[in-house]
Amino acid sequence: MDAAVWLHSENSTVCGAWGLRKAEDHQCWCRGAGAPGAPRPGAGPWALPASRSCSFLIELVPSIMSNLLNPDAIFSNNEMSLSDIEIYGFDYDYTLVFYSKHLHTLIFNAARDLLINEHRYPVEIRKYEYDPNFAIRGLHYDVQRAVLMKIDAFHYIQLGTVYRGLSVVPDEEVIEMYEGSHVPLEQMSDFYGKSSHGNTMKQFMDIFSLPEMTLLSCVNEHFLKNNIDYEPVHLYKDVKDSIRDVHIKGIMYRAIEADIEKYICYAEQTRAVLAKLADHGKKMFLITNSPSSFVDKGMRYIVGKDWRDLFDVVIVQAEKPNFFNDKRRPFRKVNEKGVLLWDKIHKLQKGQIYKQVSLDQFVVCVALLCGQQSRSSMADDLTLKHGWRTGAIIPELRSELKIMNTEQYIQTMTWLQTLTGLLEQMQVHRDAESQLVLEEWKKERKEMREMTKSFFNAQFGSLFRTDQNPTYFLRRLSRFADIYMASLSCLLNYDVSHTFYPRRTPLQHELPAWSDRATTSRAPLLQEAQAK
Repeated sequence: MDAAVWLHSENSTVCGAWGLRKAEDHQCWCRGAGAPGAPRPGAGPWALPASRSCSFLIELVPSIMSNLLNPDAIFSNNEMSLSDIEIYGFDYDYTLVFYSKHLHTLIFNAARDLLINEHRYPVEIRKYEYDPNFAIRGLHYDVQRAVLMKIDAFHYIQLGTVYRGLSVVPDEEVIEMYEGSHVPLEQMSDFYGKSSHGNTMKQFMDIFSLPEMTLLSCVNEHFLKNNIDYEPVHLYKDVKDSIRDVHIKGIMYRAIEADIEKYICYAEQTRAVLAKLADHGKKMFLITNSPSSFVDKGMRYIVGKDWRDLFDVVIVQAEKPNFFNDKRRPFRKVNEKGVLLWDKIHKLQKGQIYKQVSLDQFVVCVALLCGQQSRSSMADDLTLKHGWRTGAIIPELRSELKIMNTEQYIQTMTWLQTLTGLLEQMQVHRDAESQLVLEEWKKERKEMREMTKSFFNAQFGSLFRTDQNPTYFLRRLSRFADIYMASLSCLLNYDVSHTFYPRRTPLQHELPAWSDRATTSRAPLLQEAQAK
């Protein structure tokens, strides 16, 4: 039995087949007409596959549009039944509490000012403002070369997403820089996000890293534009320290506490989720790195004054990641004034706030809450060492699903996949005219891949894909999260005994009849949710 779960944190029509629906004289490559200006390949081997592809596309898109994905659904990487879960653990930031767009601006500005005032960086960098549309999570930063990039699950750089400062690095320069587009394992942090000796790549995984990436890029941009000689390693460390100081010096906490309504998004559904679990007899705990007074004010705002009554254990200033590794830190009580007490803890009391502690000690206490030996827990170490089921909260998921549900995106992706299939099928034709058409198709495919990237983010594209491959971010998500969702409120759409089944998608050597389009394994559809 799984005892616990941890929940942490344009209206133009594309070319190709769509020209058939607009004008008979459109130079549609899918019809076998060839690229504009290219010799017509004639009937031969081209006409039948192309015409079939057009018919397939015209019929398929309306079918897809009638089966849109539900942004409020929970998605499963691994089969998991909520009826087996007795304990629910929560992170605080971006799990129980969501912040407004103003927070990243606050962090960026405060860290930028720390660079100027404490690290003696040029005062001119104050002209740079936070751009919420620049970076996405999951990017890698090459500390030695001072470039930001997106890497896929196989350690390949997505060309066109490498930025030095605020400018894209040409593909040719990237290939020369890395002797290809592959980044060796020894240059990166390992699969579990831990650093190895000599690695030069830093991955930015959490939402708080967005202002850090933007600040790094802005300062790099200033140095490059003004021909200022600098050491990239020092810049990375100084920006990292400044971002850290915004947290540990209390700058962020004080600003939020002073204007909670500006920085915290009120969400009555957070209380609804917690109350639902409590009503069904579930045990709940909260573990966060944030200080006691900060958490208390935030939870009072979104849940109510009695928020502690909903939790069996509350741990603040857990000092993650030391929480996972240091076995020598015993629990300490925190009184109502935030003062640490020195008395020894023999058992955990509901409604009491604790500080520090180690993962191993906490798991023992959780087992007492369950009345059995729990096999559960938190993020990577919880999954790998203790076997806890994990759920990831990914706020970006909702906006990406809404984009994927648009007709333009569906048309573009359907034609892109069809074009890829045609390239694979027709590449056997080696005559000059056929090769010319194939080259034009490859060019169109490249342009359309760039178009699909810009649907999500002009610089880096989707959080989850690099062209056809999963991102490095999604690779880790698939490994460590049993389920994932856009927000905690998604749990309200499911019964506490619901079982999540991952859709069976075909491996490369399996028949597509077993794919997620099969009637025996269905996606969570938007229309079904609206009909309820």
